Amino acid sequence: MSTATDGAVPGRADGQVRRVRLPADRRTPAAARALVRSVLTEVGLEELLNEALLLTTELSTNAIEHARTELDIEVVADRSGLTVTVSDFAAGPIDDVTARPRNDLTDISQVSERGRGLLLVDHFASRWGTTHQATGKGVWFRLDRKGHARGDNRPDDPVPPGVPSAGSASSPGPAPSAPTAGAMSALMQTSPDPYADDPLPTFAADLLVRVGDMVGAAGGAIRLDRGDGAGWQLLARYGRQPRPGDELLRVPLTVHRPYAGELELDAAPSGYARPLAALVAERLSLHLENDRLRRADIRRQTWLTFLAEASELLAQSLDVDLTMALIPQLVVPRLGQWCAVHTIDEWGRLRLAAAIHADETMLPELHKMLREEGPDSVQARLREAGRGPGQVPIGAPLDGIAVPLIARGQRLGTLSVGRHQRHRHDPDEIAVLEDVARRSALAIENARIHDERRKVAQTLQQSLLPPVLPVVDGIGLGAEYVPTGDAADVGGDFYDVVPLADDRWLVVIGDVSGKGVQAAAVTGLVRDVIRVLVGDGRPLPDALTRLNETLVERGHGRYCTLALAAVQRDPSGHLHVTLHLAGHDRPLLLRSDGRASFVGTGGTALGLLDSVTSPATELRLDPGDALIFFTDGVTERRRGRELFGLDRLRAAAVPLAGYSAEVVAARLRSAVIGFSVESPRDDIAILVLRNDTAG
Repeated sequence: MSTATDGAVPGRADGQVRRVRLPADRRTPAAARALVRSVLTEVGLEELLNEALLLTTELSTNAIEHARTELDIEVVADRSGLTVTVSDFAAGPIDDVTARPRNDLTDISQVSERGRGLLLVDHFASRWGTTHQATGKGVWFRLDRKGHARGDNRPDDPVPPGVPSAGSASSPGPAPSAPTAGAMSALMQTSPDPYADDPLPTFAADLLVRVGDMVGAAGGAIRLDRGDGAGWQLLARYGRQPRPGDELLRVPLTVHRPYAGELELDAAPSGYARPLAALVAERLSLHLENDRLRRADIRRQTWLTFLAEASELLAQSLDVDLTMALIPQLVVPRLGQWCAVHTIDEWGRLRLAAAIHADETMLPELHKMLREEGPDSVQARLREAGRGPGQVPIGAPLDGIAVPLIARGQRLGTLSVGRHQRHRHDPDEIAVLEDVARRSALAIENARIHDERRKVAQTLQQSLLPPVLPVVDGIGLGAEYVPTGDAADVGGDFYDVVPLADDRWLVVIGDVSGKGVQAAAVTGLVRDVIRVLVGDGRPLPDALTRLNETLVERGHGRYCTLALAAVQRDPSGHLHVTLHLAGHDRPLLLRSDGRASFVGTGGTALGLLDSVTSPATELRLDPGDALIFFTDGVTERRRGRELFGLDRLRAAAVPLAGYSAEVVAARLRSAVIGFSVESPRDDIAILVLRNDTAG
């Protein structure tokens, strides 16, 4: 009979002594077994190996699960046997069980409440007890060699008749008195590989075969429902399937939702079989919990990756319609069979913006049901979702949920998603859907804001350019303007053609530094001041001086480069041009015979200094000659590190001699844009003045 005592640990007078401190993780029981095995091998006590490994595993596993601290393992071997002590550093009772002799447990079913590790120790050990110190507590057991007293059922005793050996699948005979220690040890040491894709089926099958053999079961099964909509699945089967009328032993697995499981044995529920089956069910439940947590962790990581990728895709789209078309593509089929996005118009009505179904043949029917009206229709549920703060269920026949699309406190519409083919949405999926709805609403709102900015920028940009160029007898005018790649930014480039007194015309092209609203404001200021000054008959040098004073005072630190050309046609058909440059690139003079050269004298940019200079250059354009004005967006067009430059501009213009001003401007624009596949980094403005008098 085993006895339980408190106090001194026997077996320390002489012999081999080993001590080691191990961390509280899943590898500790294996390390403890290796220590015990090595000591037994050294002293020649291999006959105690099975019992020693079994009890060492139980005590170390129990300490890890409950104390969760480091463990001290002490192994003492002498001529008569082995003593193992497992100590932890946590305060409190040992496994919530007070050590006591085995015969104090009047009902073996009490083990489920008091712990099973000490029951095994009480059953197999010669003696055992507990230690209590200031640093922690521990449990020790003593195993004596053959010839020394042990428990009532010694592992070395012959196997009673009728008990099948390990691995056998024969029908049960009389109720077994006890499993062998070797079989019990192998049973309890079995554990799945946590890094395998799905280690549970193999682990459960091995566990089921071993417990079935020990209790003499004709068959058995382990069933598991992971709560994923697949229902009850057969995790493992042993022996024959039960026949009608068979007496079955069923033990539920103690797992957390959504998991549910059951261990079934085709064996009589004897006083020994039931607690052993319960012990096995508890060990299996522990690994099922690990499996549940592992899968939950993997699932959470998958959802986080999905949300990150969805956010990245949504952030890349700044088009409202494209964004709303993209949202259902992200949802189906990962989160449901179908998905629809409804927006709220200015009248508060829902408008179907996008919808998708995993089965494309169902799309027409889906669209029809989403548009149906009525008190019990999908539209009514969607309106309810659009008004409420959370999810709203959608009943048959669509069967799903709807969540509001809210961004920056504004309700934009609803996101509705159909249920999965096999099951409804679980809480994790609903949380992901609500997160997708928040991110989608923000993406839609950002796209709307960008669309508004783009429209404002286009309107403002158009206001800075003449809607059409004037038609002047004998003077050809052509212009091209390409804004920067970001359509939401207003550039500072502009051009204009202003009538002067005495049948003269002023051709202007300029570039204000920077982009955006402030640059546009300065551009409008420059354009309007020029029109006012020259309209009052001011000479061009005087107009430039007054414009410089205005920019220094009100330009907010921005400057402007200008090229102004006063053009007059004489009776002989020639164009007389007076050119002034204020920090601007010199225009290209393209003669009718193909000769091309840059003309003009550089001056001071406006808005930088208190005074400016802008020498005048007199030119005469014969019939067919053209003067090409441009901004730095032309010459600084990039292809990697290479610039379009002045030489390419001249080379592109030479073959255009003799063409109309509109054709020259359009061809030069194509040459500049085609130089690089990238979007323009700066505005491109080209203005062509040509003598259209017939030669």
